[in-house]
Amino acid sequence: MTTEEIKRHRTESVLRELIPEALSQLGDERLRGLTVTEVVCSRGRSDADVYLDPTGIEESEQGVILKQLKKVTKGLEAYCLKAEGWFKSPKFHFKFDRELERVKRMDELFLIIEKEIK
Repeated sequence: MTTEEIKRHRTESVLRELIPEALSQLGDERLRGLTVTEVVCSRGRSDADVYLDPTGIEESEQGVILKQLKKVTKGLEAYCLKAEGWFKSPKFHFKFDRELERVKRMDELFLIIEKEIK
């Protein structure tokens, strides 16, 4: 693992802790309850995809939440800058994590196959 990869992984790890902290201090109840499942930084750490847990949030509400997050992104980035003392923060791009749904569906399919085999 190169030095750059180590730095990127460390940044991702720190952001996984800081972003929920920053979200918990916002006034919007919907944003305070969000769970960050993963953060993936670009190679130069200038951008970060922040994946959120969609459990219990309807499709229509997800769009509203993403719009609200877009409005508060600068504040969240500033919070991370201040907390870590960084010179520059990655630009956050929020997305809902669809991987959890796929894993759940695969588990259901494996259960069906297992029942058919018996």
